[in-house]
Amino acid sequence: MSRYVKGLVIDDIRRRLQGVEDAVVVNVVGMTANNAVKLRKELREKQLGLLVVRSNLARLATQGTGLEGAFSAGTESKNPYSGSTAIIWGGSDFVSLAKEVTRLADGSDYKQFETKGGVMDGEHLSSDRVKEISKWPSREEQLSMLVGQILGPGRNLAAALIGPGATLASQVKKKSEEAA
Repeated sequence: MSRYVKGLVIDDIRRRLQGVEDAVVVNVVGMTANNAVKLRKELREKQLGLLVVRSNLARLATQGTGLEGAFSAGTESKNPYSGSTAIIWGGSDFVSLAKEVTRLADGSDYKQFETKGGVMDGEHLSSDRVKEISKWPSREEQLSMLVGQILGPGRNLAAALIGPGATLASQVKKKSEEAA
């Protein structure tokens, strides 16, 4: 591939990944065409993007961006990615993305699909770390826990205020029935 064509491809990858800060890198090499189409459709339904690229071109395209950590070697002595690789991004938050990718990797529908690593907040993640993050509560789950914690003291206060009043009202009613 000539330098000019390589530059065009790198620019296209950079344009497609513009604004993406968190992503998971997976292996899809060896999948049949039917499985690849099925996988892309399944990801598209969940508002997740998938881009299959050469690792070296992706590394060059992501230099100076938040995704640079996805293609850095991290603590390993050599780059953990070689050949073609796929980048998956999107979802409501990184945890939901990690949950979906882990579900696909652990399932039996796509045998060649495996997690290679990823990047969250500019930090390189190993495949084990992505799997660990998939066990965290998602954004929606965290919001529901927060709302429960916010409403808890008010609920306790209301119960404390209503309880003695209800007891007093029942005693007054009982006395009025006895008097009548």
